[in-house]
Amino acid sequence: MDEFDAALSRAREHALAFLSALDERSVAATISAADLRARLDGPLPQAGVEPARVVDELVADTEGGHLGSAGGRFFGWVIGGPLPAALASDWLVSTWDNNAAIHASGPAVSVVEEVAGAWIKEILDLPRDASFAFTTGCQMAHFTGLAAARNAVLAARGWDVEARGLAGGPAIRVLATEHRHGTVDRALRQLGLGTDCMVALPTDADSRLTPEVLGRALGDSDAPTIVVLDAADLNVGAFDPFEALAPLARSAGAWTHVDGAFGLWARASRRHKDKTLGIDLADSWATDAHKWLNTPKDIGVAVVRDRKAHQAAMGLQASYIVRAADGARDAMDFTPDWTRRPRGVPVYAVLRELGREGVEALIDRCCDFADALAAGIGDLDGAELVGGRPSLNQAIVRFLDPRPGASDADHDAFTLRMIAAINAEGTAFFSAGMWRGRRTMRISVVGARTTAEDIRLTVAAVSRVLAAERAALQSA
Repeated sequence: MDEFDAALSRAREHALAFLSALDERSVAATISAADLRARLDGPLPQAGVEPARVVDELVADTEGGHLGSAGGRFFGWVIGGPLPAALASDWLVSTWDNNAAIHASGPAVSVVEEVAGAWIKEILDLPRDASFAFTTGCQMAHFTGLAAARNAVLAARGWDVEARGLAGGPAIRVLATEHRHGTVDRALRQLGLGTDCMVALPTDADSRLTPEVLGRALGDSDAPTIVVLDAADLNVGAFDPFEALAPLARSAGAWTHVDGAFGLWARASRRHKDKTLGIDLADSWATDAHKWLNTPKDIGVAVVRDRKAHQAAMGLQASYIVRAADGARDAMDFTPDWTRRPRGVPVYAVLRELGREGVEALIDRCCDFADALAAGIGDLDGAELVGGRPSLNQAIVRFLDPRPGASDADHDAFTLRMIAAINAEGTAFFSAGMWRGRRTMRISVVGARTTAEDIRLTVAAVSRVLAAERAALQSA
């Protein structure tokens, strides 16, 4: 126990030091991969090292190589930072070290996940009798939901895909928008459907799929069909009109899957819930907890209306698996992994820490900050807000090459140059995007630690960097 005490005490001290310095340190990494390898890549030790020393040296050797994604000025990708109860409960998950695959191998965490799943369905106002799974992230939530979809649409044609596989069976097609996330395509590859089954549908001026476009596509073929809709795309936060599209898909015998990686959480806000009208009419939903709910990474959520299809796609039977006599839930029936961390424990903890009101306040606050940040940067000389003010928590901006006669390619190059310069300055961090053929800088606000002062500091930093980069380009 002395070794545990020393190692865990040192880890706690280092963790608190890291968190307390987030507002002062560079949000971007300040050391190269080559330097990190020089520190870390030594010969495999012949003799063991004291655990507390391992912790100390790991922290020292990785210093400067961590992004400040847990802080308040990280606006790249869609990444939140862990809230206190979520982080602490995640430490306990590792301490307990239960395998949450079946109730018998982790009774307490199994019940925690049962409750957490029910709370997720309640706060997102999804069908209460739907099944659910805590996955590694939205990538595997897509895999899970689309696996259930694959089972159901082929079963409707008399084909048991779990027993017979895909070879020789009816070919599935997938209808999704041109703005779908790459994880959808990747899930189709993982499921053996391949990306050639995808039909990319054009969207309207508001980046939404229209009933007319979907209706025509549904009528183009009688193949088993899965429709993938967006609950906030990652560029402008566009929501497809679920209230019109989901019934249209259902009337054609298609399965509707919703990519709600972060946008599904708009359901928890009275101010933004109307963007999701009709989303509960879909058949499966995928989201992340480690985005807007601000849990540690590696926690996604899949919810599936058809419990039978879900369990048929994921379930496992073996002689050594003993089911709980009281009918307790075995997560293995609904997740694509066997040995697994009880990812629902941090979800349970953070929902208790925030409550319904706290989740709503977090969502509304992030949306307000995204609007202020987009407006502040968009008003700078040489910056352009693309697609208008954000309707949720996502926005995109573009930086214009100041030289006379600059082309779109020049503006693209200058935008990338600006992103690199902003990140190198260290006050804030952004990521690049591509929107309608043009390079952009994405603004994404989901962090619970973000404050109005973070927004002010970020706009000031971008202003300084933009002025310097424009001057350097003009004088070159």
